[in-house]
Amino acid sequence: MSPEEYVQQKAVASGSSFYYAFLFLPKERRAAITAFYAFCREIDDVVDEVTDPGVAYTKLAWWHAEVLKSYAGEPTHPVMKALMPLAPAYRIEARHLQAVIEGCKMDLAQNRYLDFPNLRTYCHLVAGIVGEVAARIFGQNDEATTAYAHKLGLAFQMTNIIRDVGEDALRGRIYLPVNELQQFDVKAHEILKRQYSDRFTALMKFQTDRALALYDEALALLPEPDRRAQKPGLMMASIYRTLLREIARDNYQVLHQRVSLTPLRKFWLAWKTQAFGKVV
Repeated sequence: MSPEEYVQQKAVASGSSFYYAFLFLPKERRAAITAFYAFCREIDDVVDEVTDPGVAYTKLAWWHAEVLKSYAGEPTHPVMKALMPLAPAYRIEARHLQAVIEGCKMDLAQNRYLDFPNLRTYCHLVAGIVGEVAARIFGQNDEATTAYAHKLGLAFQMTNIIRDVGEDALRGRIYLPVNELQQFDVKAHEILKRQYSDRFTALMKFQTDRALALYDEALALLPEPDRRAQKPGLMMASIYRTLLREIARDNYQVLHQRVSLTPLRKFWLAWKTQAFGKVV
């Protein structure tokens, strides 16, 4: 299997909504975002699939060294072999990849966040930086687009947190800020035991309303000259905002299941954004 085939398989296997936005990109840009996304998946999988924290730290340390070696011209992993020839054209820097690794290290050391500013620091590393790189690959001409990309990354990550409350609880993690749990009188043990209540519903409505507002804030930051090039990000925003509305319509039943959209619906939302340029 070639490095290009490897990253393509990694992207398809993830089943992510992001994949549907990649389909509409020109070939080289699609290759770059697919390789970068595969890198992010590799790092994320270390945290999600390795149960021994010591082993996980060792694997992340290996990736840290692999990034340095790759930027010195000696990549060994298929993902880095696929990514490095494309990195200079899209200004993908070693610091971007190292930030993703650092964000995943936080998952090994921390499973609670005191308040939203603390959670936002984590989101900056695992999602804001990813948004910054993606915007460069899609085609960024205005520096102001970076602020849009970071805000959109935060909105995506908050959507993931809302969708994955139940799955994260099975791993002993609660990303919802502690002070906000206290505000709605939701106990951590209730979430870990995946127990619903009116208080939990109110908490999740609060989280969802904030996430939807973040999408509005992000879209308002996108400079008009870059809007056409940044359509893949707008496609993802359509898919993720629709997912949030589905979660709300389902009365926030996220503790025992993972709410998702069908592949056909994701493709349809992506196509509509590509054709009409509007985020639903």
